[in-house]
Amino acid sequence: MERNPILENDPILRIRNLSFKYFGSDRYVLNKINLEVFPSEIVLVAGHSGSGKSTLLRAINGLIPHQHSGQYSGEVLVDGLNVANSSMSKLAIEVGYIFQNPENQIFMFSVERDIAFGLENLALPREEIRKRVDWAMDLLQITSLALKAPHELSDGQKQRVAIAGVLAMKPKILILDEPTSLLDPFTAESLVLLIQNLRETLGITVLIVEHRLDLVAKICDRIVVMDQGSLVLEGSPRHVLSDIDVSLYGVTEPTIVKLGKRLSLEGASLPLDSQELYRVLSSNKNAQN
Repeated sequence: MERNPILENDPILRIRNLSFKYFGSDRYVLNKINLEVFPSEIVLVAGHSGSGKSTLLRAINGLIPHQHSGQYSGEVLVDGLNVANSSMSKLAIEVGYIFQNPENQIFMFSVERDIAFGLENLALPREEIRKRVDWAMDLLQITSLALKAPHELSDGQKQRVAIAGVLAMKPKILILDEPTSLLDPFTAESLVLLIQNLRETLGITVLIVEHRLDLVAKICDRIVVMDQGSLVLEGSPRHVLSDIDVSLYGVTEPTIVKLGKRLSLEGASLPLDSQELYRVLSSNKNAQN
Protein backbone atom coordinates (compact mmCIF):
# COMPACT_ATOMS: atom_id res chain seq x y z
CA MET A 1 0.00 0.00 0.00
CA GLU A 2 1.25 3.48 -0.86
CA ARG A 3 2.50 5.57 2.05
CA ASN A 4 0.42 8.70 2.54
CA PRO A 5 1.99 11.54 4.57
CA ILE A 6 -1.50 12.85 5.39
CA LEU A 7 -2.06 9.80 7.60
CA GLU A 8 0.79 10.85 9.88
CA ASN A 9 -1.47 13.52 11.44
CA ASP A 10 -4.08 12.96 14.16
CA PRO A 11 -7.51 12.01 12.75
CA ILE A 12 -10.10 14.76 12.43
CA LEU A 13 -12.86 12.14 12.26
CA ARG A 14 -13.00 9.00 14.43
CA ILE A 15 -15.79 6.46 14.04
CA ARG A 16 -15.72 3.75 16.69
CA ASN A 17 -17.82 0.60 16.56
CA LEU A 18 -20.76 2.47 15.04
CA SER A 19 -23.99 0.53 14.50
CA PHE A 20 -27.42 1.85 13.56
CA LYS A 21 -30.82 0.56 12.49
CA TYR A 22 -33.95 2.60 11.87
CA PHE A 23 -36.99 2.14 14.08
CA GLY A 24 -39.33 -0.44 12.56
CA SER A 25 -36.49 -2.29 10.84
CA ASP A 26 -34.73 -5.44 12.02
CA ARG A 27 -31.68 -4.84 9.82
CA TYR A 28 -28.64 -2.83 10.82
CA VAL A 29 -27.88 -0.27 8.12
CA LEU A 30 -24.50 0.32 9.76
CA ASN A 31 -22.78 -2.61 11.45
CA LYS A 32 -19.78 -1.99 13.72
CA ILE A 33 -18.08 0.62 11.53
CA ASN A 34 -14.58 1.71 12.51
CA LEU A 35 -12.95 4.44 10.46
CA GLU A 36 -10.48 7.30 10.87
CA VAL A 37 -10.22 10.24 8.46
CA PHE A 38 -7.36 12.70 8.57
CA PRO A 39 -7.09 16.48 8.02
CA SER A 40 -7.04 17.52 4.34
CA GLU A 41 -7.76 13.97 3.21
CA ILE A 42 -10.19 13.20 0.38
CA VAL A 43 -11.99 9.90 1.02
CA LEU A 44 -14.27 8.23 -1.49
CA VAL A 45 -17.02 6.07 0.02
CA ALA A 46 -18.15 3.47 -2.53
CA GLY A 47 -20.47 0.46 -2.69
CA HIS A 48 -23.73 -0.66 -4.23
CA SER A 49 -27.05 1.05 -3.47
CA GLY A 50 -28.27 0.15 0.01
CA SER A 51 -24.82 -0.66 1.35
CA GLY A 52 -25.04 2.08 4.00
CA LYS A 53 -23.02 4.88 2.39
CA SER A 54 -25.53 7.71 2.77
CA THR A 55 -26.48 6.56 6.26
CA LEU A 56 -22.82 6.74 7.25
CA LEU A 57 -22.61 10.32 6.01
CA ARG A 58 -25.73 11.26 7.96
CA ALA A 59 -24.17 9.81 11.09
CA ILE A 60 -21.15 12.08 10.59
CA ASN A 61 -23.09 15.34 10.21
CA GLY A 62 -25.57 14.53 12.98
CA LEU A 63 -28.75 13.84 10.99
CA ILE A 64 -28.36 10.47 12.67
CA PRO A 65 -29.27 10.26 15.52
CA HIS A 66 -30.74 13.79 15.88
CA GLN A 67 -33.29 13.74 13.04
CA HIS A 68 -33.42 10.07 12.00
CA SER A 69 -34.10 8.07 15.13
CA GLY A 70 -33.34 4.42 15.64
CA GLN A 71 -31.11 2.05 17.57
CA TYR A 72 -27.70 3.71 17.77
CA SER A 73 -24.49 2.48 19.38
CA GLY A 74 -20.81 3.38 19.17
CA GLU A 75 -19.58 6.93 18.67
CA VAL A 76 -18.62 9.47 16.03
CA LEU A 77 -16.10 12.15 16.97
CA VAL A 78 -15.50 15.20 14.75
CA ASP A 79 -12.36 16.99 15.89
CA GLY A 80 -13.02 15.58 19.36
CA LEU A 81 -16.72 16.58 19.34
CA ASN A 82 -19.14 13.72 20.03
CA VAL A 83 -21.82 13.96 17.31
CA ALA A 84 -24.56 12.24 19.32
CA ASN A 85 -24.13 14.68 22.22
CA SER A 86 -23.86 17.88 20.16
CA SER A 87 -26.53 20.19 18.75
CA MET A 88 -27.16 20.39 15.00
CA SER A 89 -26.25 24.10 15.05
CA LYS A 90 -22.87 23.30 16.57
CA LEU A 91 -22.28 20.43 14.15
CA ALA A 92 -23.10 22.69 11.17
CA ILE A 93 -19.92 24.63 11.93
CA GLU A 94 -17.89 21.42 11.95
CA VAL A 95 -19.40 19.45 9.07
CA GLY A 96 -20.84 20.80 5.81
CA TYR A 97 -23.22 18.55 3.88
CA ILE A 98 -24.02 18.79 0.16
CA PHE A 99 -27.10 16.83 -0.88
CA GLN A 100 -27.34 14.84 -4.11
CA ASN A 101 -29.89 17.33 -5.46
CA PRO A 102 -28.74 20.92 -4.72
CA GLU A 103 -32.33 22.15 -5.01
CA ASN A 104 -32.92 20.55 -1.60
CA GLN A 105 -30.78 23.27 -0.01
CA ILE A 106 -31.30 26.26 -2.31
CA PHE A 107 -34.60 28.03 -1.66
CA MET A 108 -34.09 31.78 -1.11
CA PHE A 109 -34.82 34.55 -3.62
CA SER A 110 -31.23 35.09 -4.72
CA VAL A 111 -27.85 33.38 -4.65
CA GLU A 112 -26.34 35.74 -2.08
CA ARG A 113 -29.36 35.36 0.22
CA ASP A 114 -29.03 31.60 -0.03
CA ILE A 115 -25.38 31.70 0.96
CA ALA A 116 -26.19 34.05 3.85
CA PHE A 117 -29.03 31.87 5.19
CA GLY A 118 -26.95 29.56 7.40
CA LEU A 119 -24.85 32.45 8.67
CA GLU A 120 -27.96 34.37 9.68
CA ASN A 121 -29.16 31.33 11.64
CA LEU A 122 -25.87 31.45 13.54
CA ALA A 123 -26.68 35.08 14.41
CA LEU A 124 -23.34 36.33 13.10
CA PRO A 125 -22.80 40.11 12.84
CA ARG A 126 -24.04 41.65 9.60
CA GLU A 127 -20.53 42.71 8.55
CA GLU A 128 -19.20 39.18 9.07
CA ILE A 129 -22.04 37.69 7.04
CA ARG A 130 -21.35 40.09 4.15
CA LYS A 131 -17.65 39.28 4.30
CA ARG A 132 -18.20 35.53 4.26
CA VAL A 133 -20.78 35.65 1.48
CA ASP A 134 -18.44 37.66 -0.75
CA TRP A 135 -15.54 35.33 0.12
CA ALA A 136 -17.54 32.20 -0.72
CA MET A 137 -18.87 33.60 -4.01
CA ASP A 138 -15.37 34.61 -5.05
CA LEU A 139 -13.96 31.20 -4.09
CA LEU A 140 -16.62 29.35 -6.10
CA GLN A 141 -16.42 31.88 -8.97
CA ILE A 142 -20.12 32.73 -8.81
CA THR A 143 -19.98 36.44 -7.90
CA SER A 144 -21.70 37.28 -11.19
CA LEU A 145 -24.67 35.17 -10.06
CA ALA A 146 -25.17 37.01 -6.75
CA LEU A 147 -28.58 38.52 -7.60
CA LYS A 148 -29.93 35.66 -9.70
CA ALA A 149 -32.77 33.47 -8.47
CA PRO A 150 -32.18 29.71 -8.13
CA HIS A 151 -34.54 28.88 -11.02
CA GLU A 152 -32.30 30.90 -13.36
CA LEU A 153 -29.27 28.69 -12.66
CA SER A 154 -27.95 25.59 -14.39
CA ASP A 155 -27.48 22.38 -12.37
CA GLY A 156 -23.75 23.02 -12.18
CA GLN A 157 -24.28 26.56 -10.93
CA LYS A 158 -26.78 25.33 -8.34
CA GLN A 159 -24.20 22.85 -7.08
CA ARG A 160 -21.64 25.63 -6.70
CA VAL A 161 -24.14 27.81 -4.82
CA ALA A 162 -24.90 24.93 -2.44
CA ILE A 163 -21.20 24.40 -1.80
CA ALA A 164 -20.66 28.13 -1.28
CA GLY A 165 -23.42 28.22 1.33
CA VAL A 166 -21.77 25.36 3.21
CA LEU A 167 -18.22 26.72 2.95
CA ALA A 168 -19.35 30.12 4.26
CA MET A 169 -19.94 28.33 7.58
CA LYS A 170 -16.19 27.49 7.60
CA PRO A 171 -16.59 23.75 8.34
CA LYS A 172 -13.65 21.42 8.94
CA ILE A 173 -15.21 18.57 6.94
CA LEU A 174 -17.11 18.77 3.64
CA ILE A 175 -19.42 15.87 2.75
CA LEU A 176 -20.81 15.39 -0.75
CA ASP A 177 -23.47 12.75 -1.47
CA GLU A 178 -23.24 11.78 -5.17
CA PRO A 179 -22.51 15.36 -6.27
CA THR A 180 -22.16 14.59 -10.01
CA SER A 181 -25.32 12.49 -10.44
CA LEU A 182 -27.34 15.32 -12.08
CA LEU A 183 -24.45 16.81 -14.07
CA ASP A 184 -23.28 16.34 -17.64
CA PRO A 185 -19.72 14.95 -18.08
CA PHE A 186 -18.07 18.35 -18.63
CA THR A 187 -19.78 19.99 -15.62
CA ALA A 188 -19.07 16.92 -13.49
CA GLU A 189 -15.37 17.08 -14.37
CA SER A 190 -15.32 20.78 -13.45
CA LEU A 191 -16.90 19.99 -10.09
CA VAL A 192 -14.30 17.32 -9.31
CA LEU A 193 -11.49 19.74 -10.13
CA LEU A 194 -13.18 22.30 -7.88
CA ILE A 195 -13.23 19.81 -4.99
CA GLN A 196 -9.54 19.11 -5.50
CA ASN A 197 -8.81 22.85 -5.53
CA LEU A 198 -10.80 23.40 -2.31
CA ARG A 199 -8.65 20.82 -0.57
CA GLU A 200 -5.49 22.48 -1.81
CA THR A 201 -6.51 26.07 -1.00
CA LEU A 202 -8.48 25.56 2.23
CA GLY A 203 -6.97 22.34 3.56
CA ILE A 204 -10.51 21.05 4.08
CA THR A 205 -11.25 17.36 4.65
CA VAL A 206 -13.62 15.86 2.08
CA LEU A 207 -15.80 12.74 2.09
CA ILE A 208 -17.54 11.84 -1.16
CA VAL A 209 -20.13 9.21 -2.02
CA GLU A 210 -19.88 8.76 -5.77
CA HIS A 211 -20.52 6.02 -8.33
CA ARG A 212 -18.52 7.67 -11.13
CA LEU A 213 -15.07 6.48 -10.10
CA ASP A 214 -13.69 7.59 -13.48
CA LEU A 215 -13.97 11.14 -12.17
CA VAL A 216 -13.16 10.83 -8.48
CA ALA A 217 -10.57 8.06 -8.09
CA LYS A 218 -7.77 10.28 -9.42
CA ILE A 219 -8.24 12.97 -6.74
CA CYS A 220 -8.94 10.92 -3.61
CA ASP A 221 -6.40 9.65 -1.09
CA ARG A 222 -8.39 6.62 0.00
CA ILE A 223 -11.30 4.50 -1.11
CA VAL A 224 -13.59 2.98 1.51
CA VAL A 225 -15.90 0.27 0.20
CA MET A 226 -19.08 -0.69 2.07
CA ASP A 227 -21.23 -3.79 1.74
CA GLN A 228 -24.37 -4.63 3.72
CA GLY A 229 -23.61 -1.98 6.32
CA SER A 230 -20.02 -3.02 6.90
CA LEU A 231 -16.70 -1.55 5.83
CA VAL A 232 -15.16 -4.31 3.70
CA LEU A 233 -12.27 -2.63 1.84
CA GLU A 234 -10.04 0.34 2.56
CA GLY A 235 -6.86 1.70 1.00
CA SER A 236 -5.37 3.99 -1.61
CA PRO A 237 -7.20 4.02 -4.97
CA ARG A 238 -4.31 2.24 -6.67
CA HIS A 239 -4.18 -0.44 -3.97
CA VAL A 240 -7.93 -1.11 -3.88
CA LEU A 241 -8.39 -1.07 -7.66
CA SER A 242 -5.22 -3.05 -8.41
CA ASP A 243 -5.64 -6.11 -6.23
CA ILE A 244 -9.35 -6.59 -5.67
CA ASP A 245 -12.39 -7.26 -7.85
CA VAL A 246 -14.43 -4.31 -6.60
CA SER A 247 -17.33 -5.22 -8.89
CA LEU A 248 -18.24 -7.82 -6.25
CA TYR A 249 -19.35 -4.88 -4.11
CA GLY A 250 -21.20 -2.97 -6.81
CA VAL A 251 -18.27 -0.68 -7.64
CA THR A 252 -17.52 -0.07 -11.32
CA GLU A 253 -13.84 0.17 -12.16
CA PRO A 254 -12.76 3.30 -14.08
CA THR A 255 -12.28 2.63 -17.79
CA ILE A 256 -8.61 3.68 -17.58
CA VAL A 257 -8.03 1.18 -14.77
CA LYS A 258 -9.57 -1.62 -16.82
CA LEU A 259 -7.38 -0.70 -19.78
CA GLY A 260 -4.27 -0.51 -17.60
CA LYS A 261 -4.95 -4.01 -16.23
CA ARG A 262 -5.57 -5.39 -19.70
CA LEU A 263 -2.28 -3.98 -20.99
CA SER A 264 -0.44 -5.55 -18.03
CA LEU A 265 2.50 -3.13 -18.25
CA GLU A 266 5.31 -4.76 -16.35
CA GLY A 267 6.76 -2.71 -13.48
CA ALA A 268 4.30 0.16 -13.97
CA SER A 269 1.84 1.54 -11.43
CA LEU A 270 -1.82 1.14 -12.29
CA PRO A 271 -2.92 4.33 -14.12
CA LEU A 272 -5.92 6.16 -12.66
CA ASP A 273 -6.48 8.69 -15.46
CA SER A 274 -5.60 9.27 -19.12
CA GLN A 275 -2.52 11.37 -18.33
CA GLU A 276 -1.06 8.62 -16.15
CA LEU A 277 -1.82 6.04 -18.84
CA TYR A 278 -0.06 8.18 -21.45
CA ARG A 279 3.03 8.51 -19.24
CA VAL A 280 3.10 4.76 -18.58
CA LEU A 281 2.76 3.93 -22.30
CA SER A 282 5.41 6.50 -23.25
CA SER A 283 7.81 5.18 -20.63
CA ASN A 284 7.22 1.60 -21.75
CA LYS A 285 7.77 2.54 -25.42
CA ASN A 286 11.04 4.34 -24.59
CA ALA A 287 12.22 1.33 -22.58
CA GLN A 288 11.58 -0.96 -25.54
CA ASN A 289 13.55 1.35 -27.81
